[in-house]
Amino acid sequence: MTTAPVGAERPLVWLPFDPTDLGEGLPDSVEVVEVDPGRAPDAVGFERVQFFVPNYEGGFDMAETLTRMTSLQVVQTQTAGVDNVAPHLPDGVTLCNARGVHDASTAELAVGLLLATLRGFPEFVRAQDEGRWAYGRRKSLADSTVIVVGAGSIATALRSRLLPFEVEVLRVGSRARTDPNGVVHGIDELPDLLPTADAVVLLVPLTDATHHLVDAPFLARMKDGSVLVNVARGPVVDTDALLAETTSGRLLAAVDVTDPEPLPADHPLWQSPGVLISPHVGGATSAMFPRVHALIREQLTRFAAGVPLTNVVVDAAGE
Repeated sequence: MTTAPVGAERPLVWLPFDPTDLGEGLPDSVEVVEVDPGRAPDAVGFERVQFFVPNYEGGFDMAETLTRMTSLQVVQTQTAGVDNVAPHLPDGVTLCNARGVHDASTAELAVGLLLATLRGFPEFVRAQDEGRWAYGRRKSLADSTVIVVGAGSIATALRSRLLPFEVEVLRVGSRARTDPNGVVHGIDELPDLLPTADAVVLLVPLTDATHHLVDAPFLARMKDGSVLVNVARGPVVDTDALLAETTSGRLLAAVDVTDPEPLPADHPLWQSPGVLISPHVGGATSAMFPRVHALIREQLTRFAAGVPLTNVVVDAAGE
């Protein structure tokens, strides 16, 4: 259990935004301050920080920052993924993610990218720029089969948004199981499921097991004309393998994340036919702020009271 010890000097909490954004009711037993990520190396109090919230859009050098925080007990990310923090986490520090914060925004974007790709929105925009009437018959999301690779809270939110479109949703997790929403297929079943899908949406964390999960054999099993949507992490997909399939015109893709990222201006993926690219904006909406503020407020209340935190990814023992 992570606790905020009682003493003359209150435990220090670093936020990358104004603490008043968290609203009323912050515990008096902790000192909460804003630290500009761009000026963090010059900030004082590194050795006192016990609870640290990194900036959502980066800016902190995680390796340097966490090393200097010799009293650190908790890192609370504003992201669902923790791949930018976990490799630098000191022993004995609890790591919590923002599970639930980005469910609505990321699920919305996944649906939007899928619909835009199937219905040809990018072509409509290009045609509008040219004053051209680009009539044509397009695929519908209705009556399609969508595989969602991932079975976490964002995947659950995506499923609930896809079902009203008259879609069959097949969820794939790390292991086969049944949950309140039905069957979750195991990852070992994925090769046999891929040829049945009209679209595959990626919603997995980036780990050693998921790095290049989508490789040339994976893509080869997808049926002609199907769509790959990546709202997970760029390195989950082998970019060269994806580029080969989209350049040939056999597959379509909509990606909110890329490898490398940001995607260089001269990268061939920009020009590949049938590829729609958004600049990693899955969680960056107005829906994020009330949810992340509520989460951090709850976590600080728990920390101050010495009760277990939520969304624990790595506990204080490093397990």
